[in-house]
Amino acid sequence: MDDSVLVQVQNLKMYFQTEGSFSFSKKYIKAVDDVSFNLFKGETFGLVGESGCGKSTLGRTVLGLYKPNAGKVIFEGENIFSLKNKRMKEMRKKMQLIFQDPSASLNPRKTIADILNEPFHIHQVGTMTERKGKIKDLMDRVGLSEYHLSRYPHEMSGGQKQRVGIARALALNPKLIICDEPVSALDVSIQAQVINLLEDLQKEYDLTYLFISHNLSVVHHICNRVGVMYLGKLVETGNHEDIYRNTLHPYAKALISAIPHTDPDNPKDRILLRGDVPSPANPPSGCRFHTRCPERTDLCSHAEPQLKEVFPGHFAACHLC
Repeated sequence: MDDSVLVQVQNLKMYFQTEGSFSFSKKYIKAVDDVSFNLFKGETFGLVGESGCGKSTLGRTVLGLYKPNAGKVIFEGENIFSLKNKRMKEMRKKMQLIFQDPSASLNPRKTIADILNEPFHIHQVGTMTERKGKIKDLMDRVGLSEYHLSRYPHEMSGGQKQRVGIARALALNPKLIICDEPVSALDVSIQAQVINLLEDLQKEYDLTYLFISHNLSVVHHICNRVGVMYLGKLVETGNHEDIYRNTLHPYAKALISAIPHTDPDNPKDRILLRGDVPSPANPPSGCRFHTRCPERTDLCSHAEPQLKEVFPGHFAACHLC
């Protein structure tokens, strides 16, 4: 594996059974369906798409929180799904998650000090004195004061709680952090502060981010590369400037056109998609987007396009590219 690659995701499939106990009656939600991409060391890779397209499921499967139906996640040369329990526990120190809802992700019965001590306790890291010192350092690093340690989550604002979540993710010095819409539950003014904090921490600790979001403006600001998901599949990936300035896939074009425009003298043409998103339990044949695509052809309805390199480093799964 290339030394610059931290994570390889290979042909990952994550299906959820919905009904039926017999093999002939089983139905599956194809949340992630044959997805492949690389995460490079020190980069921020953004995942965007409509709600329900499989972004969060993909992120949690990359962490090993779900066992996939097929595919591999190779982290530093090891397939995490083939690891024994002891080795997997060691690997978990290197992979962490920042949740979307800071209120739901923090135990309301524990103080902030107890919450931040939990990773050290689970992995038996350091003495009690050493842990206290590390917890104070973490609080300082995310912009919180020592007196916050005695508080409970309900006594803190949304932004403060998300900073605690970030501190918890940093506790064991990870290499990869999955940011699952980390600012979507926050006020706009607080979003900018948290985004700047994440960027500062990435530079300081040489972190790699998988940044999941539906806010395309935030993704454009923070991400080096972007992947666009639709109905469980990646339909376009590339450098963030290529995705935003030279969009290839019709679905990605529609997403980009929805970004709020601040210049009234140069209005953008909005691409309005018609129809509903098909069910991931019964996706359309051929290209999954063809039922809503304004540029579809007859080929799109029966032949599934493969993700191919159209320009250097810029991939799209579209028959028109």
